[in-house]
Amino acid sequence: ASNLRPVAIAHDYLTQRGGAERVVLALLEAFPGAPIYTSVYDREGTFPEFRDVEIHTMFLNHLKPLRTRHRLLFAALAPAFSRLRVPAEVTVSSSSGWAHGIAAAGRKVVYCYNPARWLYQPDQYLGKHPGLAGLTVKALGSGLRRWDRRQAATAHRYLAVSTAVRARIAATYGIDAEVVPPPPHMTWSHDAEPVPDIEPGYFLCVSRLLPYKHVDQVIEAFHMLPTESLVVVGTGPLAAQLGRKAGSRTKLISHVNDSQLRWLYQHCAGLVAASHEDFGLTPLEAAAFGKPSATLAWGGFLDTVRPGLTGVMFDRPEAIAIADAIRDLKRRSWDSATLQAHARAYSLPRFIERLRAIVREELREFRSADQAVDTRRSTPAASAIGSAIRAPAEPRSQRDKGPRATRPRPGAS
Repeated sequence: ASNLRPVAIAHDYLTQRGGAERVVLALLEAFPGAPIYTSVYDREGTFPEFRDVEIHTMFLNHLKPLRTRHRLLFAALAPAFSRLRVPAEVTVSSSSGWAHGIAAAGRKVVYCYNPARWLYQPDQYLGKHPGLAGLTVKALGSGLRRWDRRQAATAHRYLAVSTAVRARIAATYGIDAEVVPPPPHMTWSHDAEPVPDIEPGYFLCVSRLLPYKHVDQVIEAFHMLPTESLVVVGTGPLAAQLGRKAGSRTKLISHVNDSQLRWLYQHCAGLVAASHEDFGLTPLEAAAFGKPSATLAWGGFLDTVRPGLTGVMFDRPEAIAIADAIRDLKRRSWDSATLQAHARAYSLPRFIERLRAIVREELREFRSADQAVDTRRSTPAASAIGSAIRAPAEPRSQRDKGPRATRPRPGAS
């Protein structure tokens, strides 16, 4: 009998409260009881829902300071993930650059947010002051890119969060990925908790405070809009710098719970996002509450915003362009029913249904190939030479040379 679990989930690191971590929670709803394999886990830094989940971390997790500064791990993550064997018949790797590198015992399905930004878009990801992470990428970038492409080739299936990411996967790896958009987490389905000292009617920006998110330009835009107020929700290395830039009508909030974030969506005038996003999640969350968005015309936002119906777009992540877009949004009228219908097209049930169908297909491939191996092993010829020659692995794609698994449990479904 095999010791393999039917399904496991791999993720880069569980150290923050971001869109990728929301997707992992959605994967857990699709596959209840699936274990998670990751590099480091910061119990306090990420969502509390992970506390009841079976989580397997690497030796790196013992270096406690690194749980909150995962960029310092860059040099160690490639070899660490390469050595991480996940004992499951199908592993779903939730990856923005590392988890696709795991050594899956069975089939590997990569859910890709983007080919690693720090390798292929380092200036955008690391900003003008890249620090130690930038020095690491500069020194090891060539080798890491070779590792990245080699590990991508071990996947049996690639999924992309958006059409823009699908194009980047094709350009970077030569792989044709299926687009499976992640679901918005924020909906009307739960209670809302008021946030103290916030008056309704503000514009909302929900973002990690990183250079490629361009929150500084959003704040600067609101200096040009003296009658408008802005609430920024997020944490990140630019927090102190942005706090100094904020005017009297801009409030930065580092942490809110889900009920409070729901309240912020309910009572805002609209969402603003100037980031280079691989998937435009926050406009869908705003739409779920009947709120329009002003977003950068780039990447994932091109999938999730319908200009004139669910929001407006600006061409450059610059303060003047953002301010003009806010004025345009304010001049228009918006239909909340249209906005909410748009958000429902990206619902959690649809996401779960497609992921389960994909995993069922991969389970059938794994089990049928392994059954064929088992049949060959049972023949007299195979018995005679079994001690000298290992049974051949199951057929794989031309690009896939990953490790194979042991036989599945009899009667497993």
